[in-house]
Amino acid sequence: MPKNLSCKKPNSANKRSHACNSTKKQQKPNLQVVRLEDGTRVRISAKEKKTIMKEAA
Repeated sequence: MPKNLSCKKPNSANKRSHACNSTKKQQKPNLQVVRLEDGTRVRISAKEKKTIMKEAA
């Protein structure tokens, strides 16, 4: 079971129809499983993963 390292939480927003009705919806973060060098698996956001891979190269 991967550990969740990201501290990002779902963002709440309103869904709008053509009739301007509003209902609440959640925009969840894009969490992905990444294997670290020591073999542990962690869940981080895609944006954090992109930053880490950019620094490693």
